[in-house]
Amino acid sequence: MTRRIRAAVLERPGAKLAIEELDLADPARDEVLVRIDAAGVCHSDYHYLIGDLPSRMPLVPGHEGAGEVVAVGAEVTAVRPGDLVGLMWRPRCGRCRYCLTGRPALCQSGAIHAASGGLQDGTTRLRRPDGTTVHHLMGVSCFAEYAIVSERAVVKIPPGVPADIAAITGCAVITGVGTVLNAIGPCAGQSLVVFGAGGVGLSVVMGAVLAGAYPIVAVDMVAERLEAATRLGATHLVNAGSEDVAAALTDIAADGLDYAVEAIGRPATLRQGFDALRPGGTLVAIGLGTAGQELSLPLNPLVQRERRVVGSLYGSSNPQVDVPKLLSLYQAGRLPIDQLVGTHYPLDRIDDAVSDLIGGAVGRGIIVPA
Repeated sequence: MTRRIRAAVLERPGAKLAIEELDLADPARDEVLVRIDAAGVCHSDYHYLIGDLPSRMPLVPGHEGAGEVVAVGAEVTAVRPGDLVGLMWRPRCGRCRYCLTGRPALCQSGAIHAASGGLQDGTTRLRRPDGTTVHHLMGVSCFAEYAIVSERAVVKIPPGVPADIAAITGCAVITGVGTVLNAIGPCAGQSLVVFGAGGVGLSVVMGAVLAGAYPIVAVDMVAERLEAATRLGATHLVNAGSEDVAAALTDIAADGLDYAVEAIGRPATLRQGFDALRPGGTLVAIGLGTAGQELSLPLNPLVQRERRVVGSLYGSSNPQVDVPKLLSLYQAGRLPIDQLVGTHYPLDRIDDAVSDLIGGAVGRGIIVPA
């Protein structure tokens, strides 16, 4: 059986997204059919849209979503119809060495998604009415009215949490806050700078506030984003469009900063973060760039000042545990995720949402497909 749905389709890198009617197959034994109530527009989607990151085409993008379970496969036990769920773009297989050692963000199933453009079995549930295969992005594809995902790609959302909050928590928030809580760890009273004040960078600010870091410095070129960082708890701002970043950071912390988080994915800002570190400081890279990009660092300062450079994927998190924890903090008033929510767009205006994203819009744009 199939269900006819509307979805945004990318025919080739650089093309405009086209809203098409597609056939979506019923869920397999271990899969879930979700009606998409909200889908965040993330820079990672944009990397695929323009070809910075490769994927099989044609493709339905979207990897940050939430909605209601409509149907489940015969062997699904974690959720049932009517449950509100958030979607995870790196579902755990539960069997590889990374899952078994508590690092599910590195699960080997991600390689299956990337190579096949399919779900965890490597096949797709999407077809055009003429039978043409359409591929999934990261096993999710939530720029659509409905999505089929693995049971392992959903996490139940507590009652009362709005769909847009649940959607962005599954990517932007868990990546940013998780970077501080998991990749950095206890940092009360230690200094932190984040480069980039988009959805992920602002989530880093929220995580730094939660962890008690001080000072918390936000660097961006968009004044409105820096204002948002202030509202979320940043104690110092640097406008990279009008200030000398290195000099400004030296004024804030003459001996250098303990932590620098780069949430953009550019070698130039990664280098700025490295140069801003004190001896023993750590640079954490969380932004994705163009495939094949390289970072060049000076060897002697790396060694002589014992600086560390690490990457963090998905906030180095365990989403099944961390997403409910973050949403509990939101409900308790400890994590103002609602301040990250930007403009809502119907599916037909998805190109406007992408344009606003790359234009520096404040807050996370949300697609509402229904």
